[in-house]
Amino acid sequence: MSLTAPIPAEIEAIERATIATVAHDAHEVIGPWILGLRPGAIGRAHAAAPLAHTLVRDDGLIARIEAAYRARSMSPVFRLPEVDGLTGVAQALAERGYVPHQPTLVMGAELARVGEVADPSEVVLLETPNEAWAAVFLGQGFDPEDGAQRVAVLSQSPGAVFAAVRDGQGTHAVGVLSVHEGWASLHGMRTRRDRRGQGLAGRVVARLAQAGLERGATQAFLQVEADNAPALALYGRAGFTPLWRYHYWRL
Repeated sequence: MSLTAPIPAEIEAIERATIATVAHDAHEVIGPWILGLRPGAIGRAHAAAPLAHTLVRDDGLIARIEAAYRARSMSPVFRLPEVDGLTGVAQALAERGYVPHQPTLVMGAELARVGEVADPSEVVLLETPNEAWAAVFLGQGFDPEDGAQRVAVLSQSPGAVFAAVRDGQGTHAVGVLSVHEGWASLHGMRTRRDRRGQGLAGRVVARLAQAGLERGATQAFLQVEADNAPALALYGRAGFTPLWRYHYWRL
């Protein structure tokens, strides 16, 4: 899968927008790094990410980031893109005992194109998630503790809008969109196990794209695990292309 190299300003905007959604009240910037300092299951909320993709190796800076996490009784985690400009950083982390896990793609798209992926007419928008919306995260096939943490974090995201596909039998698919730094970011895409394969996620994505356009955004991004084939197929149809791939580096 080929990557479309983003410009430096886009990289920083995407990383700051990510943190604004998942750790807006629990983060810190140290040099060219932004640190998510929220404990819990959301990896992006508990990891340090570079704001640029060309950094000189700086072991002292890595130590400062480690100290920031340990001062909060948290394990240090680095969310490091696989790019040539960060090879020295990767080598330094490996020498300190860190190992890369969970390959994840950052993908971007023109928001207007995303809105064309499906018919969004029957998708409901919510200013705050209700119990039925949250219940999709806690349903069969999902880790209830992980789901509860994600609902709590996303519910607190400033300016977020929540989408749901529902009928007389309940709520079946949900998602979240936030607009920060000029970008619309998609999060929390979930579909009930017994309703998968029916195009519901595409409808949620399309309606959230409309919401992003209504809020003045023109570009969208999301993050998806690299081995999630069904999600990658949907996002590809919606016009998303890979910008970069990263791993979580943990001790």
